[in-house]
Amino acid sequence: MATVLLIRHGESESNVGWPSTKPTELVPLTALGQRQSEAVALVVPPPDLIVTSPYLRSQQTALPTCQRFPACPQVEWPVQEFDYVVLPPTVSDRTEILQLCRAYWQRRDPFYRDGAEAESFASLMQRVAYLFQQVRQLEGKTVLVFSHSGFIRAVLWACLMPQVEVTPKGMEQYRNFIQSVRVPNGAIVTLHQNQHNLLFSPVVTSHL
Repeated sequence: MATVLLIRHGESESNVGWPSTKPTELVPLTALGQRQSEAVALVVPPPDLIVTSPYLRSQQTALPTCQRFPACPQVEWPVQEFDYVVLPPTVSDRTEILQLCRAYWQRRDPFYRDGAEAESFASLMQRVAYLFQQVRQLEGKTVLVFSHSGFIRAVLWACLMPQVEVTPKGMEQYRNFIQSVRVPNGAIVTLHQNQHNLLFSPVVTSHL
C-alpha cells in the first residue's frame, strides 16, 4: 500500500463563521488558512501523487505544495467533506444549525439524505472504500490527500473497525468517534500498513 498523508484544508471562511451565500464547495480559505497551507508545503515529503477534493478550500490548501513540487501529478478524488445537512440560505443561527445536525443523527438511518445536495452515511462509506481501493494500487508510492475533517475522521474510523457496518449501529459508532477525535485545520495524519493492519499516526500540528 502507498504511504498516505491525509491533510485537512486550512482555515476557511465557514470555519470562522463568516456569513456567506457561496455553496459549500466554493468557500475559500482565510488569510490564516493560506498561511497554514504554506506551512504544510514546507514539511510534507516529496510526493508521487497529489490528491485534492473537488472543493475550493482543499485545492487552495494544496496549491503551495503543488508549486513546491511542480512535476508531481495532481488528481481530484471524491474526498470532500461529509455534508450530511445542507443548510438553507435563511439559516445562520448556530443554535438552529445544531438542531438540524442533531435531528440528522437522531434518525440513525445510514441511507437517509437530508435533501438533494446532502449525502448519506452509506455514501460517505462508499467514498472511504474508494480511497482505500485507489491507494492499494499505488504500492510504494507517497500520496498527499488534501481533504476535510469529516472525511479524514471517517477514514480513521474505518481503519479501526474490523468491519465497517453501514447500519444504524455503525453510524452511531462513527458519530461517537468523531465527537472524540479532532483534526484541526492544516493537520496531517499518516496512514501506513503493517503485515496485517492499516494503521495511522497521531494527528500532527507541530508545523502550524
